[in-house]
Amino acid sequence: MDKGHLKVLENEPVADRVFRIRLQGDLVQQMENPGQFVHVKCGPGIDPLLRRPISISDVNLEEGILDMIYRAEGSGTKILSEAVPGALVDVLGPLGQGFPVEGRKTGDHAVLVGGGVGVPPLLYLAKQLVDKGVKVTSVIGFGTANQVFLEKELGQYGKVHVATIDGSKGIQGVVTDILNEQFGLSPSEWDVLYSCGPLPMLKALQVKFQETDKEAYLSLEQRMGCGVGACLACVCSAAEGSEKSYYKICSDGPVFPLREVVL
Repeated sequence: MDKGHLKVLENEPVADRVFRIRLQGDLVQQMENPGQFVHVKCGPGIDPLLRRPISISDVNLEEGILDMIYRAEGSGTKILSEAVPGALVDVLGPLGQGFPVEGRKTGDHAVLVGGGVGVPPLLYLAKQLVDKGVKVTSVIGFGTANQVFLEKELGQYGKVHVATIDGSKGIQGVVTDILNEQFGLSPSEWDVLYSCGPLPMLKALQVKFQETDKEAYLSLEQRMGCGVGACLACVCSAAEGSEKSYYKICSDGPVFPLREVVL
C-alpha cells in the first residue's frame, strides 16, 4: 500500500451515470492483484471529507495505467466525474485482499459473475486467468440496456452472458437465472466461481452454492471510512467455525470464500 497522485488521462461515461477514469503514475506498478481496490480523494478540498473506495478494473503495468469504473451517484463521485485530463487524483492503495488466482491451471473453467458496478473488477481478473490458460465465462447483470458496460471488453477473454431485469438486453432476469444447464453453466461445468455485486445478488449466489462443494468467492461492496481496517465501519459477521467472529471488509476482504461470511 502507498499513497500518491495519479494523472487523469481520460474520464468518460460508459453507461448511464457510469464513468471510466483512466489514470497514470508510478503507484500503478503495485496493482498486480485483481479484486483489490483503491481509496480515492474525490476533490481538492475537505468536502467531501472521506475518500471513496473504487475497485480496480484494469491495469497496464508496463505503462503504469489504471482504469476504474464508478457510478456518479453521491457528492464525491459526482466531483470525480468532473476531473479533466491532466488533473491529479490523490489515491491510496492498492488495498484489501483480492481474488485468489494462485493454483489455477490450464484447462480450468472459471465463471465470473457481476452485477452493476460490481462488474469492473472482473475484467482484470479475466485477463489474469486467461494468461494462466483458464477458460473464462462471464455472467453480468444490470437493470436495463443503457446500464450495460464492459460486455465487449470481457468478450475478449471468453463468452459473456448478459441479463437485464427488464429484458431490454440479453435475457430477462437476474444472473442466477443463467447459472444452469441451459446455458452450459451448471455446477458440473465449471471449477471455480468469482463474483462481485450488490448484496441481494451475493446472497442469492451464497444460497445457491452454500451446500455444494464448489469453490466460490464473493467480493463484498461496502461503504468504508478509513479503508485500512482501523475504523471498523465496514464489518460483516463471520460464518460459524471461522477463526474470527467478524471480518473487516476493507482489510480482511473485500474478497471472501463464499462459506466464510454471513450476508
